[in-house]
Amino acid sequence: MPSTPTETPSQERQDGGASLSHGLKQRHLSMIALGGVIGAGLFVGSGAGIAAAGPSIVVAYALSGLLVMLVMRMLGEMSAAYPSSGSFSAHAERAIGPWAGFTAGWSFWILLCTAVGLEGIGAAKIVTGWLPGTPEWAWVALFMVVFCGANLAAVKNFGEFEFWFAALKVGAITLFLVLGVLAIAGVLPGTDAPGTSNLTGEGGFLPNGSEGLVIGLLASVFAYGGLETVTIAAAESQDPVRGVASAVRTAMWRIALFYIGSMAVIVTLVPWDSPAVVEKGPYVAALDELGIPGAGQLMNVVVLVALLSAMNANIYGSSRIAYSLVERGQGPKALGRVSAGVPRIAVLASSVFGFVCVVLSYWRPDDVFPWLLNMIGAVILVVWLFIAVSQLRLRGRLEREAPEKLVVRMWAFPVLTWVALAGMAAIFVLMAREPDTRVQLYSTGGMTLVLTVVGYAWQKARAKA
Repeated sequence: MPSTPTETPSQERQDGGASLSHGLKQRHLSMIALGGVIGAGLFVGSGAGIAAAGPSIVVAYALSGLLVMLVMRMLGEMSAAYPSSGSFSAHAERAIGPWAGFTAGWSFWILLCTAVGLEGIGAAKIVTGWLPGTPEWAWVALFMVVFCGANLAAVKNFGEFEFWFAALKVGAITLFLVLGVLAIAGVLPGTDAPGTSNLTGEGGFLPNGSEGLVIGLLASVFAYGGLETVTIAAAESQDPVRGVASAVRTAMWRIALFYIGSMAVIVTLVPWDSPAVVEKGPYVAALDELGIPGAGQLMNVVVLVALLSAMNANIYGSSRIAYSLVERGQGPKALGRVSAGVPRIAVLASSVFGFVCVVLSYWRPDDVFPWLLNMIGAVILVVWLFIAVSQLRLRGRLEREAPEKLVVRMWAFPVLTWVALAGMAAIFVLMAREPDTRVQLYSTGGMTLVLTVVGYAWQKARAKA
């Protein structure tokens, strides 16, 4: 989009070069918002949460879902007022300072680029399960080339891929919910109503006590990652303010229906301690429980689509975050070059990092790759922290200087902003208590500290210059 103070809080574009296009239509943005909430984390990662928390996983997803709703509302308020491909990174710079935008932006870039590699590996494992003997690396390479090529060509290609990916995901999970509710009600042919036996039996609603609920809560938090993409994409739509406002206002029912609703259906239909919940995945386990022929393999197709959708979205999101950082003088200038409305060098750089992650997963699976995964483990919480602090500081400024820009307003400001910050602090404490997540917390903390120091030094050097 054009380089204005809205896009670049610290400086305007100096090279007079091309800018991002506005190739995303409202239907693209609407479906990205709808389908973006249905991520690979929901299909793939929720099984471990159910195994730990049992039926109380519904409570875990409800609690983390409330936090995500607050974060999205805050982000929506700022993104509607200041549409930017840098999203929260640009807001952090405007509210706190260049070092904050640098830290939030580059940490999120590393997260997305690493996720591209992880999702490529996950998708390849599904395909090699159908076609045994085919090399996994070849499938990863194919997926990377397809989505890298699509993102290099034009932003509308990204939009079209996501439109149809999202439509399939929404259709599949809606059908799953309908079948599940019919089965629970006892009106689905060939099935008996399970009643509350799976909710109260096998150790009860909290089979592993509060400790299991905590593990389930932490697992659910990270399943929500990726919702921020819609605010990045909005900057390249035909009506950014309308797009953001619509996406944020519908976030509540989407989270309640797709996440909390599907968890409730699964734990009602399937015993939480069934090995199939982890081995096959909770959605496949639930459909197998209903005895629907071929449903398990059909759900594997949906999981594959979810992984490919996430790859596509993360290549897009990482390239736009990098572009925005460079536009604001916080990265190598080459990444900011735009051709035909696309930051192609940024797209290539983001894709190459994804390839590097795949190589590391084979070359150093026991040390370097786990270290990289731990480093990005809690990045989404760091980003949410920057979002909350930024909104807390920008809201008063907006009310004084440009109240007409408050198209989306944070509920009960500033009370709920502080509630969200308290919730994030509580999650950080819980992560420090759990051995598995403690390493992630410290690794992410170390990376964030390094980026903060580099960002602050960069800020000082630019101030002197």
